[in-house]
Amino acid sequence: MLAVLGVPGFANTLDLPTVSAACVLLVDGLGWELLEQHAADAPVLAALNRSPLQVGYPSTTAAGLAAIGTGVASGEHGMTGYTFEVPGAGVLNALRWSGHPGGPDLRDRLPPQDVQPLPTTFARAAAAGVRATVVSEAQFAKSALTEAVQRGGEYVGVHALGDLAASVLRVLETAPGFCYAYHSQLDQLGHLYGPGSPAWRMQLRQVDRLVESIVDGLTPGRALAVVADHGMVAVDRTAVDLDAMPQLLDGVRTIAGEVRARHVYAREGALADVLAAWRAELAGCAWVVTRDEAIEAGWFGPRVSDRVRPRIGDVVVAARDRFGLLRREAEPIESSLIGQHGSLTTAEQLVPLALAHRE
Repeated sequence: MLAVLGVPGFANTLDLPTVSAACVLLVDGLGWELLEQHAADAPVLAALNRSPLQVGYPSTTAAGLAAIGTGVASGEHGMTGYTFEVPGAGVLNALRWSGHPGGPDLRDRLPPQDVQPLPTTFARAAAAGVRATVVSEAQFAKSALTEAVQRGGEYVGVHALGDLAASVLRVLETAPGFCYAYHSQLDQLGHLYGPGSPAWRMQLRQVDRLVESIVDGLTPGRALAVVADHGMVAVDRTAVDLDAMPQLLDGVRTIAGEVRARHVYAREGALADVLAAWRAELAGCAWVVTRDEAIEAGWFGPRVSDRVRPRIGDVVVAARDRFGLLRREAEPIESSLIGQHGSLTTAEQLVPLALAHRE
């Protein structure tokens, strides 16, 4: 989108002419397959010129927002999961910026600009003379994750769909202007009630109304791209509770990630035994690979920096089908959710790219 705005250093891969202002609207949790299945609930979105994008691993919010915020995959931006171990500091919850589970705030110990030091797309846009704006929930304005992956943009805090739409349209009147907007509630309802549930479908209808409001308000030379950070699946009864499986905890120093995508950090000298146990126990239910195998397979993108490499588990576990790796004692809230994401299935990996513009 920055290329469409004429910012040098970016390749235009979109089916759009050059425009004077543009917005990328991210709808958290809107998978490509879910939109295809429920297109009747989103007629405006379904009618836009759209194609699938692959989000990369892990298919989770922290990694997705960082990818948009930096233009690179998790192996470079370093947000390798909902939670991941940072050497010397323990397991970081990237959304709360606290120790996990239930640890203290880590902003002082792990400054956001140190955890994610790459220049952001917002800073690069601003340096090229393009006004860069983040339109997102007011509660996230000062969050550490915002600072890590969205610094360099002017933050406009909003409270509901109405001022989200109004703020986007107001920002788009600035030329040249780049706007990133974020909506979180579809993901929340998918977690609570399951993707495709009646509540989720009702929220999708509201999202479609949001998109319609922005599209109708576009003036000449303005463009909108609607994307997502991941899809979602409903975990079924095949899920297991890791906290109740001592055979999988032997030799393990700590576990991070989330229900569909786990990082397993082994004690010194125990990697071979840990890998063998997890592969034997989870055969057919999950992809179980070593850190080196995951990197070689490109799970974390085409390049993994030395800074990021230790954040990836010694063993990386990605759930198949509707399987889940719960931790009912350590993560009671996360383990209670119906909808989950993070893994390599197309339901989680593919998201829509829907485009609209005014000549």
